[in-house]
Amino acid sequence: MTGRRPAPRCEPRPRAGRRTGWDAVRPWLVRAGIAVAVVVAYFLLPLDHLGPQRPVLSWVLFALLLTVVAVLLLRQIRHVLLDRPDSRPGVVISLLIVLSVHVFSATYYALAKQPGEFSGLHTRLDALYFTVVTLATVGYGDITPRGQAARLVTVLQIAYSFVFLTAAATALTTRLRDMVVRRPERGRSR
Repeated sequence: MTGRRPAPRCEPRPRAGRRTGWDAVRPWLVRAGIAVAVVVAYFLLPLDHLGPQRPVLSWVLFALLLTVVAVLLLRQIRHVLLDRPDSRPGVVISLLIVLSVHVFSATYYALAKQPGEFSGLHTRLDALYFTVVTLATVGYGDITPRGQAARLVTVLQIAYSFVFLTAAATALTTRLRDMVVRRPERGRSR
């Protein structure tokens, strides 16, 4: 034996502020759970009590939920513009988009209970399908808004998507681009 110690193993240390293992996965699981909860709630909530039976409550809930989602989206957009490092706009914006899709879906489903508002929309899945098709600007034509209220909500969805969801998606891509650009800079500074 020569008395020499073996060289220490050189393992990469996690960067400051970077999570590893379970700490990195847990927030994603929580957020995925929230997204699943939104979808499950959409299919389980008693939406049949809304619509023509309670029109005032239906419209107030619709306006209130869309306003809350819009304010939260604007807040996330502001965080991106101010370059707040402690914010997580990617996940939050995605969840808010999922929530807004389900708010419109629930509204279409409730409106479809009123005769003459929609043709081809009978189930919650139909309403979700119509919302996504409208959001994607595909418009297959198998479900059509016939009544004035259904057309109004469809126009609101298009405007809402154009203003809020486009701004949110733009902010999200800006944040992702900045992260990609900064990552090589961080590596060079070491």
